[in-house]
Amino acid sequence: MRARNKPWAEDHLKSHPQYVPAEPVSHKGNWKTEVFGNENELHIEVGSGKGRFITEMAKMHPDVNYIAIELSESIAISALDRMIEADIPNVKLLTINAEILGDVFERGEVDRVYLNFSDPWPKTRHEKRRLTFKKFLDLYKTVLPENGEIHFKTDNRGLFEYSLQSFSAYGLLLTYVSLDLHNSDFEGNVMTEYEEKFSSMGQPIYRCEVRYQ
Repeated sequence: MRARNKPWAEDHLKSHPQYVPAEPVSHKGNWKTEVFGNENELHIEVGSGKGRFITEMAKMHPDVNYIAIELSESIAISALDRMIEADIPNVKLLTINAEILGDVFERGEVDRVYLNFSDPWPKTRHEKRRLTFKKFLDLYKTVLPENGEIHFKTDNRGLFEYSLQSFSAYGLLLTYVSLDLHNSDFEGNVMTEYEEKFSSMGQPIYRCEVRYQ
């Protein structure tokens, strides 16, 4: 479902620069020291939606820096409100297109990429829009270090199978896979809004971790 446009979203985001850094390209290569003021690992979530996952992860892991990336400003304001309520310093928000990741981060600056409940774009003609398509795997590689990781989670079996094939064809190493996350022995799972909804309907949640090599 497409989010309802909220004309005031841009002003709301700009009024909280402590969470939404202006001109993100200007911080390229210096996110940890300039923006977070430390040398801790940097993890990004591409397609953060309303921000439940990234904010809860930041609460659980204060020694990790997190950046939520959500293109839609009308959706991103919900993530911002969560960050304001949490009142923690180790999470930021960018309303940018994933296609410019290489302009925003240096190679090796990002330690991990999270992809949670991405749009499956089920039609074949839309394959290039899927966040696990080769074009995007190229982009993640430009900002991750050698052996950098992608953690992927979805309720869509078709997208999961496609993504496993895409990862394999790219040469990524599969290090973890679950076809029913909530009935597995995986610890420390943080649910997104979509995950809670789909899981309550009895749908299995699929998860995998892959590493560049």
